[in-house]
Amino acid sequence: MVKLSKTEIDLYREKGFVVPKFRVSEKIIQRLREALEDTLRDNPYVRPEQLASIHTSKTSAEDTIGHKTFLDVALDNELVDPVSSILGDHIIMWGVQLFCKPGEDGMEVPMHQDGQYWPIRPLATCTLWLALDDSDRGNGCLKVVPGSHKNAVHFKHKVEHRKNLVLNQAVKDDRVDETETEYIELKAGQFSLHDVYLVHGSDVNTSGRRRAGFTVRYMPSSSVLRRDLEIPFAGYPVDWAGKPLWMARGKDLSGENDFKLGRGGLFSALGK
Repeated sequence: MVKLSKTEIDLYREKGFVVPKFRVSEKIIQRLREALEDTLRDNPYVRPEQLASIHTSKTSAEDTIGHKTFLDVALDNELVDPVSSILGDHIIMWGVQLFCKPGEDGMEVPMHQDGQYWPIRPLATCTLWLALDDSDRGNGCLKVVPGSHKNAVHFKHKVEHRKNLVLNQAVKDDRVDETETEYIELKAGQFSLHDVYLVHGSDVNTSGRRRAGFTVRYMPSSSVLRRDLEIPFAGYPVDWAGKPLWMARGKDLSGENDFKLGRGGLFSALGK
């Protein structure tokens, strides 16, 4: 079992993110890269930075065509174990996404808080960001405002109308000092963990090098995915009403999460 050290946990609590010393096995990285190539081929009309819900099969014209490998890896102990150091022993996996920035025109992700877009109450999620390619400042790695997660403050956001953005809202709040931005540079196989309230984003990629990241969202099972809540549009469609949930570990402490909705016939048509 892979657990974070006390120092790593303390860093996460203090800064809102951590890059553990542990690296995901080459076997898993290779499986994810192969699934990534399949997914890029199967979704030619979707921007590769906006491949959401790629762990599920296509259920509507707006959905991406997913791949079962992403679901299998998201529930693998190599990923769930370190997350349990943060969230405890009762964990729900609720979302998987690819952020694959092409080397010529990779889109910007404006500085934001994830919770701006998510109907989870109480709002709590640990995001695992796994590098499938080396990710650095040159090709648009993740950047964060350390400590911006403290006190669970929901900062003001403003709608952005630029067309070269992955998300359509950015933090516009005098309480956030973006001059303190820190860049999270990762080698392929490394990953970061970050808090739902952490202000973060990433720059454009015109380096000529692709930057692909595999992202998994986990929440403590004491939280509930509130399908009835209205939340801001993220810039691309997300079917919250039909989003499936998986127990990654333990049991549903809230007793209110629906684990049957959205699960019927997953991947039956894909054969993957």
